Amino acid sequence: MLISLSEIMNLPNISKDFTVVYEPDEVKISGISYKIIEKDDISLSVKNNGGKKIAIKLAGRFVFNVPCGRCLVPQRVEVPVDFENEIDMSLSNEERASQLDETEYINGYDLLVDRLVYEEILLGFPMKVLCDEDCKGLCKVCGANLNLGECGCDRTELDPRMAAIRDIFKSVKEV
Repeated sequence: MLISLSEIMNLPNISKDFTVVYEPDEVKISGISYKIIEKDDISLSVKNNGGKKIAIKLAGRFVFNVPCGRCLVPQRVEVPVDFENEIDMSLSNEERASQLDETEYINGYDLLVDRLVYEEILLGFPMKVLCDEDCKGLCKVCGANLNLGECGCDRTELDPRMAAIRDIFKSVKEV
């Protein structure tokens, strides 16, 4: 969705409220697509603070099905979207970037709402999702979910640095 800020820029101390529907049904993060299973309409407020400064407020909520990082069982993850920023429209994109005010959601006098919402989802998305802090994960041999019970596989991990010593013991046993 694209919102023109020109009208708001021309009238000092005016505020406009919008209700935005985020159209995509999934979000791609680090090359993985996550399906949005629930989403609220996003409330957006744009206000002219005078002096070519625009205040933007955004609020909403998204719910995703994200697999557990250990056992891959899907988990319900809620990502709130809360954003508040004042943008000086008298500055160019390069000047804003040099001041570390990265506003890729502003293009000229247009507000790219979908881009802003996507960036806020990225910021709020958890780095790792676990079904439980004590999740045992999957068996490395057969792939069984160890939270449901033991599978009986031998999962002994040997230290590769000790391979030479293991070879000596194997040769001694053979003699």
